[in-house]
Amino acid sequence: MQNAKTMQYEKLRRFERKPFTEVIAYSLSVKEDRKRKWIDLNGKALNISEAGICIETEYPLTPGHMLWFKNGFDKTAGFVRWSARYNDRYRAGIELDGKNIRQLDEATDIFIKRLEEIEKRCDNPNEKPEDIMASIEDAFNDVLNSCRLFEIAVNDEEIIKDARVRFHQKTNKIFSKSFCINRARIWPQGYQGDYKTLETIYRNTPLSKGFGYYLDLYCLGWPLGTGVRNRLNELKNILKEEISQRQKPKVLNIACGSCREVFELSSLIEKSGTKITCIDLDDDALAFAANRLSFTNLNPVFSNQVVLRKYNAIRMFDNELNMAEFGKQDIIYSVGLFDYLESEFLVKLFSALYELLNPGGVLITSFKDSMRYRSQEYHWIVDWDGFLQRTEEDFVDIFTKANIPLNQISEQREKTGLIVFYLIKK
Repeated sequence: MQNAKTMQYEKLRRFERKPFTEVIAYSLSVKEDRKRKWIDLNGKALNISEAGICIETEYPLTPGHMLWFKNGFDKTAGFVRWSARYNDRYRAGIELDGKNIRQLDEATDIFIKRLEEIEKRCDNPNEKPEDIMASIEDAFNDVLNSCRLFEIAVNDEEIIKDARVRFHQKTNKIFSKSFCINRARIWPQGYQGDYKTLETIYRNTPLSKGFGYYLDLYCLGWPLGTGVRNRLNELKNILKEEISQRQKPKVLNIACGSCREVFELSSLIEKSGTKITCIDLDDDALAFAANRLSFTNLNPVFSNQVVLRKYNAIRMFDNELNMAEFGKQDIIYSVGLFDYLESEFLVKLFSALYELLNPGGVLITSFKDSMRYRSQEYHWIVDWDGFLQRTEEDFVDIFTKANIPLNQISEQREKTGLIVFYLIKK
């Protein structure tokens, strides 16, 4: 029997339905282990109109699913608008997309062909590297603009995510030649923005050969990548000033990753008597940091000035637990982590971290300003959409809800202006 929603869509049909009984092969993406993957399925078409098709399938399709068709008719894709259980199968009404998906697919195909032609030029010793890079940048700018227009036209986050999965699938062959792009797509550490990926950005050196070298160079040159490198330098300057103002300060480094700034400030930390606790949930990151610090006088094995500890920062919204685990701190900082946390949780976290500060202490935070960079590079070229798109207004709103006095907050940006630091005094 039809449910109420199905009957509603039946009444709202704008186009006449015609019988159409064929086996339809289609694909859709499903989420598995925090990533999306493609599955191939078959369904039986029941009828079709100019704008939609009704299919019957064993898979429990739900509204919001995006299907990519492989045969049966000339439409590329469609969106599930309604679905209903029908005996032991499912019926779904699919709104066919006759424009947006086709345009995106065509732009993607042209993009791939352009890259393949550019790759051939890499074997020509007479080609100038700067000319190759210019061609690569032009090709990427064109396809990223098509992706942006698709996002605007569709205006549905789930559909956009599905389209990105398809784009990744179609471009994997050529992008796999780039160490940087490939790593940011496959998440070898199991999460986005792992310490090795950030170390690659910090080093700013292509690691691939041939055409992959140019793809690495292009990826490393993204404005936000430059901002991340500048963020590290800005953080070091802030820490230098804050540590120099204090006598043997206690410092808490949250989501420490590779501890690059600790290593590069090791002399200052040692001489000032600073005691710094660095926490992260990634065992490999902590091992990497320990090995790096072993080349300094802050070797965690012999020095009590640096403690590397496995700990989940998500637990730090509780002030009593924080006090029991770490005690009062003079400096608390984290760069990068806060971009990945939902605003409602950040309110609780910042409130607890502010309480953990000694009088005169400082909480150092940083955010990416979404108004100043192009998100399509990270959402389409690589699979790095975990950092949330926020603006200055969003940051201020979070601090306000966390009951942090705004007159105790100072703001500064790294050189590109893409990443903003907020220093919160107590």
